[in-house]
Amino acid sequence: MVTRRLLAHSDSPAFRFVLIMGLVNLFGDMTYEGGAAINGQFLAQLGATAAAVSIIAGGAEFLGYALRSVAGYVADRIHRYWAVAFVGYILNLFAVPAMALAGTWQIAAAFIVAERIGRAIRKPPEEAMLSYSTKTLGRGWVYALNTGLDETGATLGPLVAAIVLFFKGSYHMAYALLLISSVLALASLTAARINFPVPARLEEGRVARATGFTRPYWLFVAAGTLFACGLMSYELVSFHLARTQLVSATSIPVLLAITTGIGVIANLILGRSFDRFGIVVVLVAVTLSAFFTPLAFSGSLIAFLAAMPLWAIGYATQDTLLKAIIAGLLPEGRRSLAFGLFYTGYGVGWLVGSTVTGLLYEHSRTALMAFAVVMQLASLPLFLIAARSARKSRS
Repeated sequence: MVTRRLLAHSDSPAFRFVLIMGLVNLFGDMTYEGGAAINGQFLAQLGATAAAVSIIAGGAEFLGYALRSVAGYVADRIHRYWAVAFVGYILNLFAVPAMALAGTWQIAAAFIVAERIGRAIRKPPEEAMLSYSTKTLGRGWVYALNTGLDETGATLGPLVAAIVLFFKGSYHMAYALLLISSVLALASLTAARINFPVPARLEEGRVARATGFTRPYWLFVAAGTLFACGLMSYELVSFHLARTQLVSATSIPVLLAITTGIGVIANLILGRSFDRFGIVVVLVAVTLSAFFTPLAFSGSLIAFLAAMPLWAIGYATQDTLLKAIIAGLLPEGRRSLAFGLFYTGYGVGWLVGSTVTGLLYEHSRTALMAFAVVMQLASLPLFLIAARSARKSRS
């Protein structure tokens, strides 16, 4: 089915645009997911505590989401989507290999924050430009295909880190090697800019019908915020694996690579299913994602391995399904801002969740697991109410 759909759109300019932006994200994710796979244990090696690791991860993610509304507003205001995207990508891509220069956990934390800020700057204009291809290809499929390539890079990056560690290389060497994928990502972005200078021309028909930020939009923002509260960062997961010695240090990035490999499949299936079945796919995915934390933090290797597909589904929900939802509610002329505001709410949820789980980790794993499950399941009624409200507003 996936192959037939690819062939059906292979001659479409919209498909080629999504594909080349997918390559940008493939090399981009290879860079920063390669770094994320070892950030937790690298910070621990430099002397950071569990609370510090989780707060750094949560704070960086918060900035990485909160600043998207600013970036989206600026991009819409100046209409220089490519320029904003380039600024964000340069910071996002080159902060990771710069980790090779870090000698203290505070300096490493600064680079982690810088990488997330770069991601914040480039995400809204990128998502807005991709939205112009959704009428031709389908909202779920556009973000699924883009994220599938993204996750392919996220699979390769941790493997690079794992190979370096396997051959007794240092964390600094692993970060330095990721400069190669950073350069390839920037080259791909340049090719996209040359071939598609005005992505708005790709849109066939009218996609964004809203004239402002509607009630369903804000309900989905609230639902996404609750969902983010219960989504675990891999920094805390990898810290947990290193602390408990459940697996060897070299196996931790390999587990991330396997999980993101599963995520490639999850994104494609969920994206295609969303175009056919709508909100029910989101409800099922959120429910499955909620049970990652109890399994992953139970202390059993078998339970952790069983949890890996659920973690992949959780991030596929974030990277494909939530984007597809928002793409259907975009106000004309403010697409970047719409994505930015959504991500700001999501970032607030991520910061609260990361801070709470980081503090609970040292005191009560049971409370940590209960918090994560309750937060994600609490988002389900809001997703359902928002979907019903959106249907009423269209009728």
